[in-house]
Amino acid sequence: MIRIKTLAMALVALVAMGTSCSTAKNQTTANVANRNNAVAANDNKVIVGAARTNLYVKQLKGKRVALLSNQTGMVGDKHTLDIMLENGINVTTIFSPEHGFRGNADAGEKVSSSVDEKTGIPIASLYGDGKQMEKNMERFDVIVIDLQDVGLRFYTYYVTMINMMDAAIEYGKEFVVLDRPNPNIMYVDGPILDMSLKSGVGRLPIPTVYGMTMGELAKMAMGEGWLKDGKTLPLTVVPCDNYTRHTRYALPIAPSPNLPNMLSVYLYPSTCYFEGTPVSLGRGTDWPFQVYGHPDMKNHKFSFTPKSRFGAKTPPCQDQLCYGTDLHNLTADEVIKGQINLQYVIDAYNSTNLGDKFFTRFFDLLMGRKDIKQMIMDGKSADEIKATWADDVAKFKVQRKPYLLYKD
Repeated sequence: MIRIKTLAMALVALVAMGTSCSTAKNQTTANVANRNNAVAANDNKVIVGAARTNLYVKQLKGKRVALLSNQTGMVGDKHTLDIMLENGINVTTIFSPEHGFRGNADAGEKVSSSVDEKTGIPIASLYGDGKQMEKNMERFDVIVIDLQDVGLRFYTYYVTMINMMDAAIEYGKEFVVLDRPNPNIMYVDGPILDMSLKSGVGRLPIPTVYGMTMGELAKMAMGEGWLKDGKTLPLTVVPCDNYTRHTRYALPIAPSPNLPNMLSVYLYPSTCYFEGTPVSLGRGTDWPFQVYGHPDMKNHKFSFTPKSRFGAKTPPCQDQLCYGTDLHNLTADEVIKGQINLQYVIDAYNSTNLGDKFFTRFFDLLMGRKDIKQMIMDGKSADEIKATWADDVAKFKVQRKPYLLYKD
């Protein structure tokens, strides 16, 4: 059985929530979002898996279907749920992750199971009640997942998918992934997860940035024996069309309140580590994941004050004047070229003078290794630390190759 605790951890999406900043700069959030989305414009017209109804409607017809999705499950102005119903698919259950099915719940807010107002289909909230998976297993024959991931080991939508695949194995269900692009597919970087640190923010032995879509990762998890008891299940991946590993894909809908634009998505692999420290990474400001700072970093000129708001009710350093670094004027190309940049964490560690109190256990869970914080305390450079996982990244690229759906 998939236990309550496991499901709850799997569905806590580590996507720091919220945005509001107090600085001398007078630039609106809308302008920031527009600029960063513009520089990340899609190279081509990508067709997501959910839009390719000819590849999955026939398979689902005559079966009872459970759909796991949220506000990102859109094809143009139409939700995947509506597309399924229009094509005569019998959707009997909706599973919703954090923020709810329509994406209108706050970060960390318990979401009660309910009924979708538009369709009348029962919604089983996996975030509010870990028993909902077990309670609803008899209501469907096949699980369909359509979630917009961002391609990070600690962004837990893929954890949700893997745990649902485990449940499908246990209860004898089919599994279908309607694939979507990974906005961070362009590179692979970061340490492989030490499985002794397996948690709700790290489920598989993969790098921090693994450069695969949800569909590719589902295939790899099954092919490498990473699913429950090393077993397999009837798996179908409906791939995207007109998509490659170099396609610059701008997300049409923010996957969470604290990833409001593409610069946040691109900086996320480098700045999320601040979640395992006392340093603010911009939650409760206009630039989440795009600034970092702390009241003790007074050797920095840039300043901001995190405030409570939707998506960040109690942000780190709330109502405190923080000194730090402004990254929100970087271009997308600059961030992507740098890949994971630990210099930000090293800078904050040296500037706060907190010693080993700078790191929490959560830092290890995010990093996926226990030795990185000691390297930082020992004065190792970002490049020296990155060199320690270079061989693992190279091996992983070879290991994942049989499961890739999209060309370089």
